[in-house]
Amino acid sequence: MENRALTSKRKKMAKHAIAALSFSIVLLFILAQQSSSSSSQPFGSFSSRRAPKFLGRFSSSSAHHHTHQRSKQLRRYQYEARYFEQRLDHFSFAELPGFNQRYLISSEHWAGPDRLGPIFLYCGNEGDIEWFAANTGFVWEIAPSFGAMVVFPEHRYYGESMPFGSREEAYKNAATLSYLTTEQALADFAVLITNLKRNLSAEACPVVLFGGSYGGMLAAWMRLKYPHIAIGALASSAPILQFEDIVPPETFYDIVSNDFKRESTSCFNTIKGSWTALISEGQKENGLSQLTRMFRLCRELKNTDELANWLYSAYSDLAMVNYPYPSDFLMPLPGHPIREVCRKIDGCPDGTSILERVFEGVGVYYNFTGEVDCFELDDDPHGMDGWNWQACTEMVMPMSSSPDASMFPTYDFNFSTFQEECWTNFKVDLRPRWITTEFGGKDIMTTLKTFGSNIIFSNGFLDPWSGGSVTRNVSDSIVALNTQEGAHHLDLRAATAQDPNWLLEQRATEIKLIKKWLSDYYQTKGATLPSNVETGDRATSI
Repeated sequence: MENRALTSKRKKMAKHAIAALSFSIVLLFILAQQSSSSSSQPFGSFSSRRAPKFLGRFSSSSAHHHTHQRSKQLRRYQYEARYFEQRLDHFSFAELPGFNQRYLISSEHWAGPDRLGPIFLYCGNEGDIEWFAANTGFVWEIAPSFGAMVVFPEHRYYGESMPFGSREEAYKNAATLSYLTTEQALADFAVLITNLKRNLSAEACPVVLFGGSYGGMLAAWMRLKYPHIAIGALASSAPILQFEDIVPPETFYDIVSNDFKRESTSCFNTIKGSWTALISEGQKENGLSQLTRMFRLCRELKNTDELANWLYSAYSDLAMVNYPYPSDFLMPLPGHPIREVCRKIDGCPDGTSILERVFEGVGVYYNFTGEVDCFELDDDPHGMDGWNWQACTEMVMPMSSSPDASMFPTYDFNFSTFQEECWTNFKVDLRPRWITTEFGGKDIMTTLKTFGSNIIFSNGFLDPWSGGSVTRNVSDSIVALNTQEGAHHLDLRAATAQDPNWLLEQRATEIKLIKKWLSDYYQTKGATLPSNVETGDRATSI
């Protein structure tokens, strides 16, 4: 496959098609939009709820803000955007059309092939790669001290890396979407980096993988599936265990709920009681119109499920980005945003209704800047974004809500209902056990100890995805770095003056481990670490 390395002008980015995970991105992740036949069956779709997406929903007026913010952040980093011609199907010999995979590359601080300069590769998530590059400052900041090249390949079917020539054609039906899988994405990364190294005469240069949220899952899985291509992986907030019969399905929403309860029991109770109030209001004559006005929605509600999903999304996203300082990752938010939400809810004057309190609180997430005139419920009216497809095929993460610990309505995951919904949307059957068959997951400690090495699983316990990640040390080289107050892949974000000591210590440990991986590799090659890596210095920009 020929690397065409076509340098592109950075294009203006449209509003994110999936707007998560992400996680993330994000996931870094928000709740998937569910369909409901009528308001007379309130919250009837909860039992078939998909796992939350890793990335966040954006209000209708926030697209310009995020494009401007991303451009501002990316100006700090020097890179080229290039394209590489990929196979559509790496696992067959059929003659199929290829596609251009976008990747961002910076060799500004690379020590070069003669000195075996390392290559830091971030495994692209379910979204535009420039957005993830803008929010992964840690990789950019440590690259100079390691003499590392930085590469951010985009995940197929996201951003500009669209098979079949356009998003419309790529997302057309199950046949065109069938090449959107984790296996194909990992193969893209492997083929890209192998060809890049060959073209640069850098075959002996070690590769270190990074990823957060779904990208962290890909980084861990790539280290396991392609150990000859990468010497190690930092998998931040990577829920590789969030699959059938591995972790309790109520784990995610229990953690979200506890994040609110730790700030205020009354706030927790208000949200917990709001669902009944929402149902009651929606069943009144003109109730949906009243809810539309109360929550300042841009269009009339069709049913109460739509509003419930919008609220679910805000609470889940707030738990993921409950950072100790102001951030713009999903939305412009204050530091400790859940604390601010609860302050708004609890601080309403006596006589304020429960739904009015909830609206005041959720405004911290959707409208902290005060610039939003109305709120848009639909980020993808056709439900055909890439993550919905992945959740309906192999990324099947069962979720439920417990009666006591959760502030959300109680429900159990109903596989049959979920299967029916996915068939309706995509005409595809779920493969809920494929991920654990392909990558493992059950008895993960034994599995990783037997054949794995050089993986860091980093987690913050405020992040609801931490419940599906590896949070115990497996061996001397597969380690879990946990922080009690951390949130969704906080360690991968750029350094700030407000970083608490525990975050600085976590990043310092990660740097130390990466340095050891490289030192061990160089020792086998009879080479030595560059002097600045020996001292462990970080970039001067921090």
